[in-house]
Amino acid sequence: MKKYVFRKYNERFIDLYRLEKNKIKKILRNNFFIEHVGSTAIKNMKGKGIVDIIISVPKKALRAAKEKLIKAGYIHKISGGDNERIFFEKDYFYKKKIRRVHVHLTFNNSSTWKKALLFRDYLRANFIDAKKYENLKKKAVKLCKGEGKKYRKLKNSFIRRIISKAEKFYLKKQRPYLLRI
Repeated sequence: MKKYVFRKYNERFIDLYRLEKNKIKKILRNNFFIEHVGSTAIKNMKGKGIVDIIISVPKKALRAAKEKLIKAGYIHKISGGDNERIFFEKDYFYKKKIRRVHVHLTFNNSSTWKKALLFRDYLRANFIDAKKYENLKKKAVKLCKGEGKKYRKLKNSFIRRIISKAEKFYLKKQRPYLLRI
């Protein structure tokens, strides 16, 4: 599967997320939260077409959850994680095409969890910034030529700026930004 290709939004992304969510529910069984994040979680946003899922578990359950996901066939990628997030990817066939899912495993109330939901929810509510992000992603796909590190670097400052705007946006509205924990 070519990972750095810019694709149209597809309504099936929601179905792909639900299918993966159900698989993960069977693997982890209980005591976790799961959300659809990334471009495929934002209606009509073009992007790479990779379904991103973030999972939050109690901190003490992180290692066990990681092992269960590995045992179930999710490929742990050291390069995609950080000190709050363990990163996995998995390819599978869906309707005769290879699809990819990225799974971001973190612990309850981590800044990774909060920022992912904040970013997603803000872009869902703010069309202009969502379009700017889409255009940036399109440009990044062209410039990075398949280099993941370069692709992420091209997006990082925009993402930080949007998260900052989102924090102010939701504080001003005096409503929580849907942390679900």
